[in-house]
Amino acid sequence: MFLHHLNPSIKAITIIILVILLALVFDPITPSLFMVFTIAITFIGGEINWKKYCLYFLPFSIIAFGMLWTTIVFADTPKNPDKIIRILGMDFPEESFMTALALSLRVLSVASLSLLFIFTTNIVDFILSLIQQLKLPPKIAYGVLAGYRFLPMMKDELVIIHSAHRVRGFDQAKTIRGKWNQYKKFSIPLLASAIRKAERTAMAMESKGFTGDKNRTFYRLFSTSAKDWIFLIFMVITLLSVAYISWYLGYFKWYSGEL
Repeated sequence: MFLHHLNPSIKAITIIILVILLALVFDPITPSLFMVFTIAITFIGGEINWKKYCLYFLPFSIIAFGMLWTTIVFADTPKNPDKIIRILGMDFPEESFMTALALSLRVLSVASLSLLFIFTTNIVDFILSLIQQLKLPPKIAYGVLAGYRFLPMMKDELVIIHSAHRVRGFDQAKTIRGKWNQYKKFSIPLLASAIRKAERTAMAMESKGFTGDKNRTFYRLFSTSAKDWIFLIFMVITLLSVAYISWYLGYFKWYSGEL
């Protein structure tokens, strides 16, 4: 579980660097090999539940397939229309298919990097690390953190409002339009409750001495270590190695405005 113990800010910087590098590549081999590597290291270093991972990965797969299909269907006229690829009894121009495949695999590779960060990073630790390592203003950081903490409370408040309406004998909507109108009625008391909670939170923070000053002490301290930088260098070197393999096989290609 070494991924869980890495500094969240360095981990985020690593992901951003890798995404930028992947954006410069436009061949199907490089992102596909790196996606397999990223998924493997996520499971090895994060001990992730594979069912939950597949559930989160599914929407990205649907988006990637949609990009693959639409890019092929609405592609420009290829320079070499005679080169054809036959898949499932259908013929596609090789140039259009490879462009679409490179785009969709790049989306999946970025998705695997995002899931690596999501599944192995605690949001509270990430916010605190942003303050301490990247000097994010505490006013912004704690505001985001308070909003994140409000999300489960808003869900519970919605259940309470819904139950109150049932107790008072309001008809329960059965159609989609009826449910939409019903939830619009819930929005006003939900918003009022959120405002009251926000005011109480602000008053509590002020009463405890929170001023937003950057020169403050922290109960939980985060620092960077050699393993954080080793992880960054290791991931970048791995991507460069994968790009070299792709170049050696004759598939590597820089992005040059194909879309």
